[in-house]
Amino acid sequence: MIDQGRIELNLLDRSTVRTRARNVAIAAVVLGAAVGGVFGLFAGVTGFAIAGLVIALPFLLLAVTEARKTTFLQDGTVSVRALGTRSVALGSAERLDVIVTDLRGARTVNLLVRGRSRRALTVSLAMYAGTGGRELGIYELRRLADALASTGSAQALVLSELIVAQLRAEARGDGAPDRPLYRLASLAPEGRVAQQLKPEAVARFVAELDG
Repeated sequence: MIDQGRIELNLLDRSTVRTRARNVAIAAVVLGAAVGGVFGLFAGVTGFAIAGLVIALPFLLLAVTEARKTTFLQDGTVSVRALGTRSVALGSAERLDVIVTDLRGARTVNLLVRGRSRRALTVSLAMYAGTGGRELGIYELRRLADALASTGSAQALVLSELIVAQLRAEARGDGAPDRPLYRLASLAPEGRVAQQLKPEAVARFVAELDG
Protein backbone atom coordinates (compact mmCIF):
# COMPACT_ATOMS: atom_id res chain seq x y z
CA MET A 1 0.00 0.00 0.00
CA ILE A 2 1.40 3.39 -1.01
CA ASP A 3 1.69 5.95 1.79
CA GLN A 4 0.03 9.12 0.49
CA GLY A 5 1.93 11.17 3.10
CA ARG A 6 5.33 10.30 1.65
CA ILE A 7 6.74 12.73 -0.92
CA GLU A 8 9.64 11.68 -3.12
CA LEU A 9 12.35 14.34 -3.37
CA ASN A 10 14.47 12.86 -6.15
CA LEU A 11 15.76 15.44 -8.63
CA LEU A 12 16.86 12.81 -11.17
CA ASP A 13 14.51 10.12 -12.44
CA ARG A 14 15.28 6.48 -11.66
CA SER A 15 16.31 5.70 -15.24
CA THR A 16 18.98 8.42 -15.21
CA VAL A 17 20.25 7.32 -11.79
CA ARG A 18 20.50 3.68 -12.86
CA THR A 19 22.31 4.62 -16.06
CA ARG A 20 24.87 6.64 -14.10
CA ALA A 21 25.33 3.82 -11.61
CA ARG A 22 25.82 1.31 -14.44
CA ASN A 23 28.46 3.53 -16.04
CA VAL A 24 30.32 3.77 -12.72
CA ALA A 25 30.18 -0.01 -12.33
CA ILE A 26 31.52 -0.59 -15.86
CA ALA A 27 34.33 1.92 -15.31
CA ALA A 28 35.17 0.21 -12.00
CA VAL A 29 35.46 -3.20 -13.64
CA VAL A 30 37.61 -1.85 -16.48
CA LEU A 31 39.91 0.05 -14.11
CA GLY A 32 40.16 -2.90 -11.75
CA ALA A 33 41.05 -5.24 -14.61
CA ALA A 34 43.69 -2.81 -15.92
CA VAL A 35 45.40 -2.37 -12.54
CA GLY A 36 45.03 -6.07 -11.77
CA GLY A 37 46.69 -6.90 -15.09
CA VAL A 38 49.76 -4.89 -14.15
CA PHE A 39 50.06 -6.60 -10.77
CA GLY A 40 49.33 -9.95 -12.41
CA LEU A 41 52.52 -9.65 -14.44
CA PHE A 42 54.53 -9.90 -11.22
CA ALA A 43 52.24 -11.75 -8.80
CA GLY A 44 50.25 -14.02 -11.06
CA VAL A 45 46.54 -14.73 -10.83
CA THR A 46 46.43 -14.00 -7.09
CA GLY A 47 47.97 -10.56 -7.56
CA PHE A 48 45.58 -9.83 -10.41
CA ALA A 49 42.53 -10.77 -8.32
CA ILE A 50 43.57 -8.91 -5.17
CA ALA A 51 44.62 -5.71 -6.96
CA GLY A 52 41.52 -5.74 -9.15
CA LEU A 53 39.19 -6.14 -6.16
CA VAL A 54 40.94 -3.44 -4.12
CA ILE A 55 40.49 -0.95 -6.96
CA ALA A 56 37.05 -1.97 -8.20
CA LEU A 57 35.18 -2.85 -5.01
CA PRO A 58 34.77 0.70 -3.57
CA PHE A 59 33.43 1.98 -6.88
CA LEU A 60 31.10 -0.98 -7.27
CA LEU A 61 29.76 -0.31 -3.78
CA LEU A 62 29.26 3.35 -4.74
CA ALA A 63 27.37 2.29 -7.88
CA VAL A 64 25.05 0.00 -5.91
CA THR A 65 24.44 2.71 -3.30
CA GLU A 66 23.61 5.35 -5.90
CA ALA A 67 21.31 2.98 -7.80
CA ARG A 68 19.30 2.31 -4.62
CA LYS A 69 19.35 5.86 -3.24
CA THR A 70 16.05 7.66 -2.81
CA THR A 71 15.20 10.80 -0.84
CA PHE A 72 11.77 11.47 0.62
CA LEU A 73 9.81 13.68 3.00
CA GLN A 74 7.31 12.25 5.45
CA ASP A 75 5.74 13.80 8.55
CA GLY A 76 8.23 16.67 8.56
CA THR A 77 11.22 14.31 8.36
CA VAL A 78 13.68 14.07 5.49
CA SER A 79 15.06 10.58 4.85
CA VAL A 80 17.62 9.12 2.48
CA ARG A 81 17.43 5.40 1.78
CA ALA A 82 20.23 3.47 0.09
CA LEU A 83 21.80 0.46 1.79
CA GLY A 84 20.13 1.71 4.97
CA THR A 85 17.93 4.67 5.92
CA ARG A 86 19.09 7.93 7.49
CA SER A 87 16.55 10.48 8.70
CA VAL A 88 16.56 13.99 10.15
CA ALA A 89 13.43 15.79 11.39
CA LEU A 90 13.30 19.33 10.02
CA GLY A 91 11.91 20.63 13.30
CA SER A 92 14.92 19.40 15.27
CA ALA A 93 17.63 20.12 12.68
CA GLU A 94 20.60 22.02 14.07
CA ARG A 95 21.52 23.54 10.71
CA LEU A 96 19.78 24.14 7.41
CA ASP A 97 22.15 25.35 4.74
CA VAL A 98 22.34 25.84 1.00
CA ILE A 99 25.18 24.00 -0.75
CA VAL A 100 26.04 24.69 -4.39
CA THR A 101 28.04 22.03 -6.22
CA ASP A 102 29.73 22.61 -9.56
CA LEU A 103 30.57 19.45 -11.53
CA ARG A 104 31.19 19.10 -15.25
CA GLY A 105 29.60 22.46 -16.02
CA ALA A 106 26.40 21.76 -14.08
CA ARG A 107 25.54 23.60 -10.88
CA THR A 108 23.29 21.92 -8.34
CA VAL A 109 21.50 23.72 -5.51
CA ASN A 110 21.21 21.46 -2.48
CA LEU A 111 19.50 21.82 0.89
CA LEU A 112 21.77 20.46 3.63
CA VAL A 113 19.89 19.23 6.70
CA ARG A 114 22.13 18.61 9.70
CA GLY A 115 20.72 16.78 12.73
CA ARG A 116 21.71 16.97 16.37
CA SER A 117 23.72 13.77 16.11
CA ARG A 118 25.81 15.49 13.39
CA ARG A 119 23.99 13.35 10.84
CA ALA A 120 23.60 15.30 7.61
CA LEU A 121 21.40 14.73 4.57
CA THR A 122 21.15 16.63 1.31
CA VAL A 123 18.13 17.32 -0.87
CA SER A 124 18.89 18.44 -4.42
CA LEU A 125 16.47 21.21 -5.35
CA ALA A 126 17.64 22.11 -8.85
CA MET A 127 20.46 21.51 -11.32
CA TYR A 128 21.37 23.98 -14.05
CA ALA A 129 23.69 23.92 -17.05
CA GLY A 130 23.83 26.92 -19.34
CA THR A 131 20.37 28.52 -19.49
CA GLY A 132 18.41 25.36 -18.74
CA GLY A 133 18.26 22.61 -16.21
CA ARG A 134 16.15 20.38 -14.02
CA GLU A 135 14.14 21.26 -10.90
CA LEU A 136 12.12 19.38 -8.32
CA GLY A 137 8.44 19.26 -9.22
CA ILE A 138 5.98 21.94 -8.16
CA TYR A 139 4.15 19.68 -5.72
CA GLU A 140 7.38 18.41 -4.14
CA LEU A 141 8.72 21.95 -3.68
CA ARG A 142 5.40 23.13 -2.23
CA ARG A 143 5.34 20.35 0.35
CA LEU A 144 8.96 20.97 1.28
CA ALA A 145 8.30 24.69 1.68
CA ASP A 146 5.32 23.96 3.93
CA ALA A 147 7.34 21.53 6.04
CA LEU A 148 10.12 24.10 6.50
CA ALA A 149 7.69 26.90 7.39
CA SER A 150 5.96 24.74 10.00
CA THR A 151 9.15 24.29 12.05
CA GLY A 152 9.07 27.85 13.42
CA SER A 153 12.80 28.25 12.77
CA ALA A 154 13.87 31.58 11.30
CA GLN A 155 16.45 29.87 9.10
CA ALA A 156 13.87 27.35 7.87
CA LEU A 157 11.42 30.18 7.14
CA VAL A 158 14.00 31.92 4.93
CA LEU A 159 14.47 28.72 2.94
CA SER A 160 10.72 28.21 2.72
CA GLU A 161 10.34 31.73 1.29
CA LEU A 162 13.11 30.97 -1.21
CA ILE A 163 11.23 27.92 -2.45
CA VAL A 164 7.93 29.83 -2.58
CA ALA A 165 9.64 32.52 -4.68
CA GLN A 166 10.85 29.76 -7.00
CA LEU A 167 7.29 28.47 -7.33
CA ARG A 168 6.02 31.97 -8.12
CA ALA A 169 8.64 32.30 -10.86
CA GLU A 170 7.49 28.96 -12.25
CA ALA A 171 3.88 30.12 -12.20
CA ARG A 172 4.81 33.31 -14.08
CA GLY A 173 6.59 31.23 -16.71
CA ASP A 174 9.99 32.81 -16.02
CA GLY A 175 12.93 31.22 -17.80
CA ALA A 176 15.56 29.40 -15.76
CA PRO A 177 17.98 32.39 -15.56
CA ASP A 178 15.24 34.48 -13.93
CA ARG A 179 14.32 31.94 -11.26
CA PRO A 180 15.62 32.36 -7.68
CA LEU A 181 17.40 29.00 -7.45
CA TYR A 182 19.28 29.64 -10.70
CA ARG A 183 20.24 33.14 -9.54
CA LEU A 184 21.35 31.80 -6.16
CA ALA A 185 23.49 29.14 -7.82
CA SER A 186 25.13 31.84 -9.92
CA LEU A 187 26.29 33.65 -6.77
CA ALA A 188 28.71 30.85 -5.85
CA PRO A 189 32.26 31.56 -7.07
CA GLU A 190 33.62 29.37 -9.85
CA GLY A 191 36.38 26.85 -9.33
CA ARG A 192 34.94 25.10 -6.27
CA VAL A 193 33.34 21.68 -6.43
CA ALA A 194 31.10 22.40 -3.42
CA GLN A 195 30.46 25.58 -1.50
CA GLN A 196 28.20 26.29 1.45
CA LEU A 197 26.51 29.66 1.12
CA LYS A 198 26.48 31.76 4.27
CA PRO A 199 23.01 31.85 5.89
CA GLU A 200 23.10 35.64 6.10
CA ALA A 201 23.88 35.86 2.38
CA VAL A 202 20.93 33.57 1.57
CA ALA A 203 18.65 35.60 3.88
CA ARG A 204 19.73 38.84 2.20
CA PHE A 205 19.17 37.32 -1.24
CA VAL A 206 15.65 36.19 -0.29
CA ALA A 207 14.81 39.56 1.24
CA GLU A 208 15.77 41.31 -2.00
CA LEU A 209 13.64 39.06 -4.21
CA ASP A 210 10.63 40.57 -5.91
CA GLY A 211 7.29 39.14 -4.81
